[in-house]
Amino acid sequence: MSFQPPVMAKKIPATVVTGFLGSGKTTLIRHLIEGAGDRKIALIVNEFGDMGFDGELLASCGNPNCTEDDVVELKNGCICCTVADEFLPTMEMLLKREPRPDHIVIETSGLALPQPLVQAFQWPSVRASVTVDGVITIADAAALSEGHYSADEAAIARQRQMDETIDHDSPIDELFTDQLKCADMIVISKADLVDDEAMVRVETLIAEHMREGVKIIHSANGNVSAAVLLGLEAGAEDNLDGREAAHGHHHHHDDDDDHDHDDDHDDGHHDHHHDHDDFHSAVVRPRTFASVEALKGAVADVLAQPGVLRVKGYASVEGKKARVIVQAVGRRVESWFDTGADVKTGLVVIGLKDFDLASANEKLA
Repeated sequence: MSFQPPVMAKKIPATVVTGFLGSGKTTLIRHLIEGAGDRKIALIVNEFGDMGFDGELLASCGNPNCTEDDVVELKNGCICCTVADEFLPTMEMLLKREPRPDHIVIETSGLALPQPLVQAFQWPSVRASVTVDGVITIADAAALSEGHYSADEAAIARQRQMDETIDHDSPIDELFTDQLKCADMIVISKADLVDDEAMVRVETLIAEHMREGVKIIHSANGNVSAAVLLGLEAGAEDNLDGREAAHGHHHHHDDDDDHDHDDDHDDGHHDHHHDHDDFHSAVVRPRTFASVEALKGAVADVLAQPGVLRVKGYASVEGKKARVIVQAVGRRVESWFDTGADVKTGLVVIGLKDFDLASANEKLA
């Protein structure tokens, strides 16, 4: 008789964030961690120095087995750890922690392809407990509009020379193309620094390389809602039993715009991209689907709608007691059976404020 290890009830979603030096990854991730609420985010980075966490946020780890070099615990319960030698031991260490993280964010330098990293998620010890939530690529609007990939390409060249683990032969434009090709969502950072005409050029350039159907969002100062980036704090999740949700109840998300501007640019710029801070999430009561494939197909159809950024939640499938957990972004729809006893279902649809909720309801309900 083959031994079946117990399945962890909830897989931890992991998000890979990639982009070149100076694209605004750090600001975006700091914003996420600071706004994590009571969610425990584990952040895996190559170098702590780059993250620029100030003493206010740091607390000591408290775990005798972890040295200062491995894990930094933040006061809001989030933790950071560096990929010392290998990605796998780092992941395995995180999975042993109590309480386990709610979400794992992995920051990559943009020099190494996220592809091998995503393959590492197939390792049995990781695959049972973690799911790839998505790859988010950050592209610098200000640099791209001027024909560069980064505000400081010389710094990227120095960074490449120092890193022995990467392929030094591929030109920077190939690396950029690869980052876009593997993205499930693209964040155009420093959107407040370019005018409309330049933004059209930037979006055209990006559209040439990204996969069809991947969504692009604009960001200034890293202020993209955690609901959009990670599917966290979607607000509407709390409403899975709410009666009003049956009609696709809207939960309004207006990001607090706390202007922690990057130090490297002045602030006297256009402010006309600000309505993008406005995201909505809504709960749809899903019907019982004939199969997991039918469910995934319906979710993929909703994701293809303009303005819809992600879908996540629980649905039921005919003949199965366990409900199916769905986590979807861009073109990626991940699903697995829930081992918990809960039977509530509800799919949270997250998108720009004007997405067509009636149409999403029609496809899922």
